[in-house]
Amino acid sequence: MPRLHIPLRAALIALLVGLPIGKASGETLITKRISYFSIGGRTAAELDQALSSSGPMMKSTGTRHPGATRIKFGGTVTYVTRDDRCAVGSAKVTLSTRIILPRWKYRRQAGRDLALVWDTLASDIKRHEERHAEIARIHARKMEKALLSLKPEDSCERIQARVAEVSAEEVERHDKDQARFDRTEAANFDRRMIRLLQYRLETLKKNAKAR
Repeated sequence: MPRLHIPLRAALIALLVGLPIGKASGETLITKRISYFSIGGRTAAELDQALSSSGPMMKSTGTRHPGATRIKFGGTVTYVTRDDRCAVGSAKVTLSTRIILPRWKYRRQAGRDLALVWDTLASDIKRHEERHAEIARIHARKMEKALLSLKPEDSCERIQARVAEVSAEEVERHDKDQARFDRTEAANFDRRMIRLLQYRLETLKKNAKAR
């Protein structure tokens, strides 16, 4: 059974400088899409091998994984001048997430036991990746809020430097939260899978009796 460990690399927010006069405002723009990669295999061992050889490649580890979430931060910040001081006028953080999941091409032909294992594993991989995307959404909103809360500075150069600093700090916190989540998931993988398999099996038995 593969262990779930999906490291992430986030890009720093891109900043565009303008000087319109206006009230501070923000709007986090979030997009998410899901794509699939196909795997073969007729046995549990073959499925494990297929996930290891066909899953998305992670540059940070040099290995393939059963699923992944690609995350990209971006956005724009504009500045306003008031009483010879420069402040953030608007901040719009963008977040793009792409979840990559496995699709087993022999699922319909699988026996009951192997199908049960696959359905449980595939569901857990999807839950895992959806959580990565949610962690990124939380930090995108926190970043935008932090940018809009910055106090005015004596010059636009100084406020731009603060924007870059705050953005980098939030991305660093994001990366640490993602890594912490992966460590927790990996440590609990075996117990979680056994619990999920037992629950699915009991559910199937109850449904069979109810018919």
